[in-house]
Amino acid sequence: MFMFLAKTDPALQQTLDQSQSIFRRVGETFFNAQSLLVLTISITLAFIVGRLVAYVLRRLTFALGRQADKTENVARVNQLRRTETLLVLSIAVIRMLCIVIAIYFWWLYAHPHQQPTALIGASAVLAIILGGVLAPLLRDFASGSMMMAEHWFGVGDHVRLEPFADMQGIVERVTLRSTRIRGINGEIIWVNNQNIQGVRITPKGLRTIAIELFVKDKQKGMELIEESNRRLPSGALMVSSPLTVMTVNEAGRNLWHITAIGETAPGREWLLEKYAITVIQEISDEAKLPILAHEPIARYADSEAELRFARAIHNSSKKRVKRNLLKKTSKN
Repeated sequence: MFMFLAKTDPALQQTLDQSQSIFRRVGETFFNAQSLLVLTISITLAFIVGRLVAYVLRRLTFALGRQADKTENVARVNQLRRTETLLVLSIAVIRMLCIVIAIYFWWLYAHPHQQPTALIGASAVLAIILGGVLAPLLRDFASGSMMMAEHWFGVGDHVRLEPFADMQGIVERVTLRSTRIRGINGEIIWVNNQNIQGVRITPKGLRTIAIELFVKDKQKGMELIEESNRRLPSGALMVSSPLTVMTVNEAGRNLWHITAIGETAPGREWLLEKYAITVIQEISDEAKLPILAHEPIARYADSEAELRFARAIHNSSKKRVKRNLLKKTSKN
């Protein structure tokens, strides 16, 4: 294909000839002891500079992470996490740029009298060759750049990666090529960015679950929640926030509706969905007179989601004005 185009385009033929000449000289100069020494020194300096920059940026990310942990404002926390993600991402970019600049200066040293057009032609041919060899790596870069530009997720977020069934955890590191997450069981998982088709992010990194109870006595129902909290395991990876009574409404004669909300780590939802329900039922059965009127119900509780769904349901319940009615009104 190139030979056919070269016959019809003298400029392309000249560029190809110059590129072949460059590659021959590269082969001669690359195996030259002096050239290899300069290349080694350039790569070593680039590696050292990259490590120093990475060290400084990592110290800065640690400081941002500690600041995010101390901040109570959710908007501020998200802003700090986004900045931390950009710094972590810039580490890989800067180290890559250092290597590219080192190779560029070595090229100028080894080929001081090469014409720019020949260098461009050689780069184009080399890009075509490397494009086929490094296609998977380039796809990772493209996917990673898109996710970072659109702010899919950041360092510190709890995510579930699609299309994988059980791949979830806290994002520890993000680069243009890959993403590293740590699972709740301590496993470290590396994923190529091109394999990530979607991301589910847990708000605040916690699951909020509400338990609905119908009790026969209001005071005993409140005491039932308090006693249940004493029997639930607490901790960052267990029940992080104990059950808190949010609403108490009278549902009928000698019947009270209590809503209690608790928070747990993602992946440990069963602690509130199943175990807490079992504990509440056992405590109720232990009493002389059972406190529960019905079996408790567990559900997910997110204030933002409830607000959005309530708005959608409210809009869908609105009556549509019929066209015939509009026509009659306009005639009158």
